[in-house]
Amino acid sequence: MDNVYVVGVGMTQFGRLLDTDIKTMTREAVDAALVDARLGTNDIGAAFFANASQGHMEGQHMIRGEIALRSMGIGGIPVFNIENACASGSAALNLAISHVKAGESDVALAVGAEKMYSRDRERMFAVFDSAWDVRDKEIRDRLIELGKSVEPPPGTMSDKPYSVFMDVYAAFSRSHMKRFGTTQRQIAAVSAKNHRHSVENLLSQYRAAYTVDEVLAATPIAYPLTVPMCSPVSDGAAAAIVTNEEGLKRLRLDKPRAIRVLASVVQTGSDRSPSEIEKHCTALAAARAYDRASVGPSDISVAEVHDATAMGEIIQIENLGFCAFGDGGAISERGETSIGGRIPVNPSGGLESKGHPVGATGLGQVHELVTQLRGEAGPRQVEGARLAIAENGGGLHGIEEAVACVTILGR
Repeated sequence: MDNVYVVGVGMTQFGRLLDTDIKTMTREAVDAALVDARLGTNDIGAAFFANASQGHMEGQHMIRGEIALRSMGIGGIPVFNIENACASGSAALNLAISHVKAGESDVALAVGAEKMYSRDRERMFAVFDSAWDVRDKEIRDRLIELGKSVEPPPGTMSDKPYSVFMDVYAAFSRSHMKRFGTTQRQIAAVSAKNHRHSVENLLSQYRAAYTVDEVLAATPIAYPLTVPMCSPVSDGAAAAIVTNEEGLKRLRLDKPRAIRVLASVVQTGSDRSPSEIEKHCTALAAARAYDRASVGPSDISVAEVHDATAMGEIIQIENLGFCAFGDGGAISERGETSIGGRIPVNPSGGLESKGHPVGATGLGQVHELVTQLRGEAGPRQVEGARLAIAENGGGLHGIEEAVACVTILGR
């Protein structure tokens, strides 16, 4: 039971899908994954449904997965509802992997769906207010305090409503700038790269290319972040189907297209000081994942990381060991993380451009990496991709993500 494979992936368009409900998005993503795997709904032994916002947005606080999946004919099986903030999709995949590895069933479905965009902007952004300890009334001020060493220039802080997490990412950015000399231009280079990548992704929310100068000149959110550097609010769904060796044989699945799961690690944060960056929960999760997969950062061909902002990508490529701590901005500006570079990151366009429907985000990353490893990514294909890593974080606790999920896949 040790070997687990992703045999099918599916994803909807990410974007502002005002006229599409969660049931419809779920059906579209799951149907695409079933077609990709050449399976039917009756072949699924268990389902793990990821969603973070439906309770807040629609009042559907319970049995979300049972309702969404029954509407497309999936019933009579265990269905588990997973909420882990922005890491919900990856957490669902981790549990699906564990399920088939344990032999509870041969085939399991992980699907994430999110309906977040609303004309009521205040309600829409309020969904993020519970992604940290709501009883800690000083958490926002304490996190923003991390960036106090760099004063935002006049006119670089928006007075329009946006996610409070952008203030926090801005503080992380200013802290990184002060400690390592990272520049706003380097952060903009990450954004320009991801928007450039998304031009070739038909399912991306945005498909317009930006130059570094255009990113810098765009509407400010919270210094040093401008609008193109920040992930949008998105709707969408993504799904992955996993199986073990027994399932591959029994269902006569196409093994050459099956992508092996080499590691799937979920790590929660711990108490640490801001200076102990080597103890960041993602760095610890990555170390565990590399050890489990018997590979290292230099072996990875392509990565999808959680760039809720461009600064997020810089932090995470450092945590994943693609460069030394503090060098993420420099290698991004040099083009090392572009397609054709030393370690292509976010060939899908990332959260900044592909979109960020919270519960679907981690599975959207897996959709991209499976496509890359199969050599089916078309104009955005990373040549010779054989090993891939996904990093997906969720919420905030202390001074870092509340949870980090790291997945390593291989041909």
